Amino acid sequence: MDNNMDFTHFNDQGRAKMVDVGDKDVTHRTAVAAGKVIVNRKTMELIKSGGMKKGDVLTVAQIAGIMGAKKTPEIIAMCHPIPLQGINIELSLDENNCRVLIRATVSCEGRTGVEMEALTAVSAAALNVYDMCKAVQKDIVITDICLLEKTGGVHGDFRREPGDFS
Repeated sequence: MDNNMDFTHFNDQGRAKMVDVGDKDVTHRTAVAAGKVIVNRKTMELIKSGGMKKGDVLTVAQIAGIMGAKKTPEIIAMCHPIPLQGINIELSLDENNCRVLIRATVSCEGRTGVEMEALTAVSAAALNVYDMCKAVQKDIVITDICLLEKTGGVHGDFRREPGDFS
């Protein structure tokens, strides 16, 4: 299948494979991802005051984000298990716009990047905000999950332009 020769995640039969990164150099790699959870005023007040029946929304979401990053190779099909050196999940409340803002920073010394770990961390944290608040509000929106920046590797550094994500 000549069509797939440029695709790294396909074998000679055109079927999925995990890329061999054994020949790549070990470099310091980081990734930062972000996302938002949009809630209504009542939900925002309950998050802020700690009044959700399931507990402290932001603490649970922070722990879930860390766990999500660590479990990434178990839920992303072609993701390599890599020894993560650091995971930082930051959650803040944008009270004026009724949003929970999530930012994950992940780092390692490795042969492959940590973008998927950062994105999975944000996703897991956002899903836990949703889960903690769904009894109070059914129309919660998870939005704008994206990679903000990454460093290291053969493809070089990436930084999302200011204004691309607000």
